[in-house]
Amino acid sequence: MRIRLLGLIVPGLCLCGLAAQAADDMAPGEIIRRFAAKEAEFAKARENYTYRQSLKIQELTPSGAVQGQHEMVSDIIFSAEGKRTEKVVRAPVSTLHLLLDPGDEQDLRNVQPFVLTTTEIPDYDISYLGREKIDEIGTYAFAVKPKKLITGKRYFEGQIWVDDRDLQIVKTYGKGVGVKHGDEQFPRFETYREQIDGKYWFPTYTRADDVLHFKDMQQRVRMTVKYENYKKFQGKSTIKFGDVVDENGKPSGQPGTPPATAPNPPKK
Repeated sequence: MRIRLLGLIVPGLCLCGLAAQAADDMAPGEIIRRFAAKEAEFAKARENYTYRQSLKIQELTPSGAVQGQHEMVSDIIFSAEGKRTEKVVRAPVSTLHLLLDPGDEQDLRNVQPFVLTTTEIPDYDISYLGREKIDEIGTYAFAVKPKKLITGKRYFEGQIWVDDRDLQIVKTYGKGVGVKHGDEQFPRFETYREQIDGKYWFPTYTRADDVLHFKDMQQRVRMTVKYENYKKFQGKSTIKFGDVVDENGKPSGQPGTPPATAPNPPKK
């Protein structure tokens, strides 16, 4: 985000601190290799799902009152030809004083629902932090930061928690980073995942409540993003998990698997 000037709008793998074993029989480097492969499977699987994404960004006064707001509800669906597309369902006129720039858009699409696959591993330094329980789920905790920033690309910097059985990310906390263009500031966020289909953990909720420190001002912002109604699109894909929908994003009547217990997101 950046200050709006006029009016209202809106190849190598580097592992640090890996002296300790993450498990009795598996070193941190092996955990990283395995969960990155699982994340690659998940990323490919998610491309075959429809879902609804609801975004709300609010500017708050020091006392917590809302003084500006941006909302957008959109459905990620498939056309009759099987092309994945986004359909805006609701988008009231924004009253934000801040400008949402391309970095915010990239963070919303790629950084907040962070996926760390085998292909992306060489871009990051990864430090093993130890074991930790997240709502009774055993996890491996890792600190993640990009090795270098490339113009035009956004990266995640922060911490991830990896389920110690499924070896997939179940929670993320951090912020999007990249080469800066002017007085840009981006909030810290946390994203929770749920096991939607009995196999992969999908992002379901992101929240942020942070103060952005611009050169000439400070602004508290609060953001929530919900990812709901995941349904598998039945087209040319051979993936056989989850509920099935037609080209309009509606359930086709074929049964799916109910969600598994997941890290509990905060009350909304």
